[in-house]
Amino acid sequence: MEIINSIMNWVMKKRIHDIDLFLKYPVEVQKELFTQLIRTARKTEFGQKYGFRDLKNINEYKERVPIFTYEDFYPYINKLLNGQQNVTWPTEIKWFAKSSGTTNAKSKFIPVSQEALTDCHFKGGKDMLSIYFNNHPDSKMFTGRGLAIGGSQQINQFDSNSNSYYGDVSAVIMSNLPFWAQLARTPTLEIALMSEWEEKIEKMASTTIKENVTNIVGVPTWTVVLLQRILEITGGKHIHEVWPNLEVFIHGAVSFEPYEAVFKKLIPSKKMNYLETYNASEGFFGIQDQNDSRDLLLMLDYGIFYEFIPIENANDDHPLTLSLEEVELNKNYALVISTNSGLWRYMIGDTVKFTCLDPFRIRISGRTKHFINAFGEELIVENAELAIKKACEETNAIIGDYTAGPRYIDMGNKGGHEWIIEFNELPSNKDFFVEVLDSTLKAANSDYEAKRYKEIALEAPIIHVAKPGTFHKWMKKRGKLGGQHKVPRLSNNRDYIEDLLSLMNGK
Repeated sequence: MEIINSIMNWVMKKRIHDIDLFLKYPVEVQKELFTQLIRTARKTEFGQKYGFRDLKNINEYKERVPIFTYEDFYPYINKLLNGQQNVTWPTEIKWFAKSSGTTNAKSKFIPVSQEALTDCHFKGGKDMLSIYFNNHPDSKMFTGRGLAIGGSQQINQFDSNSNSYYGDVSAVIMSNLPFWAQLARTPTLEIALMSEWEEKIEKMASTTIKENVTNIVGVPTWTVVLLQRILEITGGKHIHEVWPNLEVFIHGAVSFEPYEAVFKKLIPSKKMNYLETYNASEGFFGIQDQNDSRDLLLMLDYGIFYEFIPIENANDDHPLTLSLEEVELNKNYALVISTNSGLWRYMIGDTVKFTCLDPFRIRISGRTKHFINAFGEELIVENAELAIKKACEETNAIIGDYTAGPRYIDMGNKGGHEWIIEFNELPSNKDFFVEVLDSTLKAANSDYEAKRYKEIALEAPIIHVAKPGTFHKWMKKRGKLGGQHKVPRLSNNRDYIEDLLSLMNGK
């Protein structure tokens, strides 16, 4: 195993030279990629409609092709789901990454081409390992197995005559991994792709306990559930008693900050490493490339052409988009992509903020539809995560899950924000927790601070403490356990708050 580890270490580090190319010439790499995408798709239905054959440059592309949301783009996806081909991309579409989204119950089906699997998702996975080995040259990752916590898949029900499938993006990736990668992971594919999450967690726990697990890949939420179950079964005090060679947790999909304290209790070792990625249903976008920073290196040669809409213009009818060379530091942008899966000028719903322009590094700052702005406060997820983290630090609390929404103005009452929080460890002082949460939000968001000034528009936040397991029950009730399903952090209406309060009150 040591020999295999050394060979894999050498192989993975070789990719660093290719990464250096787009670090040195980012704009040129993006322009060349754009040309390749347009040329490849010129004979598709979409390409013919928008005249890809005679497109001369990026500006002309922006003038001809509108910005698409999922709802706008769905007529094309619907054709693909029903078995039509050459609609938005010339090669056969056999896979769809299914995502429920986070603001409504409607499932999204994102086409995944073979090019996207090979040149985006798989390439991203290899680069992730290359960067990790480059930053940790003494890694022993390949002396054991990787535990992958993925979603589930099923045959495409929309087209009875096709051999196509849909599932969580993690399931799509795992189902198509090369054989050597399958050998390096645990549990079996049969267990990893189970759809019933409670049974899956149980089987994953019981079958991986005796494995030599050196790395874990998964969403923090469900990883915590699995690790806690493993400790219940084994009676261990911490995970290194079960897996002494575990060295890294590779995570994404949700912010890690609310879960950091939980992981440090489950794995109380300074030698444990954490690596963040930005791998969505629509593509693999970023990798944490520095040990001392959670900023994500924007990966520019994965068959994805990027555009950025200033967040204040995200809801305009015809928003102006910026190319890579036009973005500025510390401004929120809605992310727009054109991809080698046939998504064109597609606004995925995430917002990002550039923390560095040489090379281009980003942080995910929130969602275009995940905010509270009922009173003009423009509160985004990034603000909420920062405030929750600070309040936990000041009161020795450990967060499990949370969501927040507006409390509307009515007769005799001002407006405010209402939070439902499930703690793994309660704050030492709940009132002080609320005070720190509120003051941190004020410091992070001038609009919130202005609305809170002398409580002219907003009163102090109200916090409801949920019993352990509340969010699990709520997600199960909504049919959203596991996979890419995430607890919605912020909502601009009271739907989630009312539903949770009803559950908490036994209704």
